[in-house]
Order: sequence, then structure tokens, then C-alpha cells
Amino acid sequence: MTSPTAPADESILAKGYAHPEALVTTDWVAAHLDDANVRVIESDEDVLLYDVGHIPGAQKVDWHRDLSDQVMRDYVDRTAFETLVRRLGIDTNTTVVFYGDKNNWWATYAFWVFQLFGFPNARILDGGRAKWEAEDRPMVQDVPTYPASSYVAPERSDARIRAFMDDVRQHLSAGGKLIDVRSPQEFTGEKLHMPDYPQEGTLRGGHIKGARSVPWARAANPDGSFKDAESLRAIYEKEKGLRKEDDIIAYCRIGERSSHTWFVLTYLLGYDHVRNYDGSWTEWGNTVRAPIETGEEK
Repeated sequence: MTSPTAPADESILAKGYAHPEALVTTDWVAAHLDDANVRVIESDEDVLLYDVGHIPGAQKVDWHRDLSDQVMRDYVDRTAFETLVRRLGIDTNTTVVFYGDKNNWWATYAFWVFQLFGFPNARILDGGRAKWEAEDRPMVQDVPTYPASSYVAPERSDARIRAFMDDVRQHLSAGGKLIDVRSPQEFTGEKLHMPDYPQEGTLRGGHIKGARSVPWARAANPDGSFKDAESLRAIYEKEKGLRKEDDIIAYCRIGERSSHTWFVLTYLLGYDHVRNYDGSWTEWGNTVRAPIETGEEK
């Protein structure tokens, strides 16, 4: 885990997180809109939202085009990531703040991809796009440009925070803990996708054998901000029995919702061994003889 290097916001400190420096408030972003050492990055499920309006000075990172390999189902390699970061005018001295729609699903996803390359100073805007809009803060349509940086990317390091299917199988054999962050209907097998989305993408419904159901949205307040640490511990530790020292793998359908839970466990609660299985249910549910269960959590 790479922790941000800038000091934490006072109001974030009050929420009791293990790594409060990983979050900033809307007030903090508003106060740093003209700070040359800060870059704001919008990453959304709806890739057209940025064009409708965005935080002044914010740049867009398209999760499909910018973060994903365009041929293989994988993330960009070192060269492509380096090109992206240079184009954004970012280097390791820049404080990068991610925000987006869906209570920061894709913002935490982009943050997670940046951590595959060990980027040292990334943060999440607590509450994301929804909170910024709800507070009637300024939105613009002009697209900013910044001088290209000379950032040099390291090789991508997956093992620390990413799990592949073979890792999940080994994890299950060793009795490791697995968190399914999808909706209850997806967990039971009633639906193949989130409610109100096309029911497509997998041949089988259900969940990975032995997984525990903790829908990602339980970690969020109604305004999209993260619940405080005490409330999060009540969910993950008192209710589900997780411990800080546990080896945990989180998954959803394609890895974006589980990146939100990965962020919560890693940065807000300070867990040391959390990986995101980005193959998630689209891989597991389509794999011959992968062990599946249906129905509610046992």
C-alpha cells in the first residue's frame, strides 16, 4: 500500500480513519482549485458526465479507454500508464484527487489502478461528484490542459493488491476470507447484474463458495461520503467477523465496486492484506466447474 504524503484534512481526521490522509473534503478541493501542485481527476461509469460538467480544472480518466488494455482483458502496462500520467501533467510530487459518479465507484477503481503502479500521492474526494453537485459548487465544461510531465513509471506490481482466479482458488483452499460486495440479489443468484441493469454477462448466478455478503454501498452515507470508522468496524468486524490481520479478497462483477470496498478496508480501517479480484463474477460465473453457491449467506 502506498499512502498519500500530504497532511490530512481536519474534518476527515474526526472520522477516525487509519489513513485519513487518503481522503479530502469538498471544502479542501474548493480551496485548492488554483493550486498548481494539485490535479483533480474525474472517473465515471457514465463517461459522458464529464462533458456535461465537471469540477473546474478537473481532467477526465476514462476507465475503459485510459486504464484498460484495448486487446487483452487486463490493465495498461507500464509504458501506457507512463504516457497517461505524463499527458495529465502529473508527477510524483503532485497531489492527485480522484472523484466520480456512483459514490466514487470508478474513482476508487482509478485510484486502485494507480496503486498497481505504486503512485505515492493519490486521494479520494469524500462524497464524489454527487456531494459536490448537491452543495451547488461550480461546474464547468471547458477542458483544461497542463504541461506534460516527465513522470517515469515503475513496472506494474499486481501481487500486493490484485488477485487472479488461481489466487482465489488457493485462498479458498487455505480458508481465506472472501467478501462479495454486490447487491443481495446478485449474491443469491436471483440476478446476474445489479438491479435496473441488463441481466447479462454471465451464464450462472450466485456467489463464490464461502463468500460473505457485504454490499459495497453499506460503507457510504446517503450523501455518498464514507461512513466513519466506528460505523465501518460495526459492519465488517462486529457483524462479519473480519480482523485487521486477515488475508481478504473482495470481488464484485468486474472489479469496480470491490475497489470501493478494498479502499475502505485498506485505507479507512487500515487492513494490511486486502486484494481486489477484478476478474470477479464475470470470470468466475462463466468458468466451467468453478465452485458456486446460490441463496443467502450460510
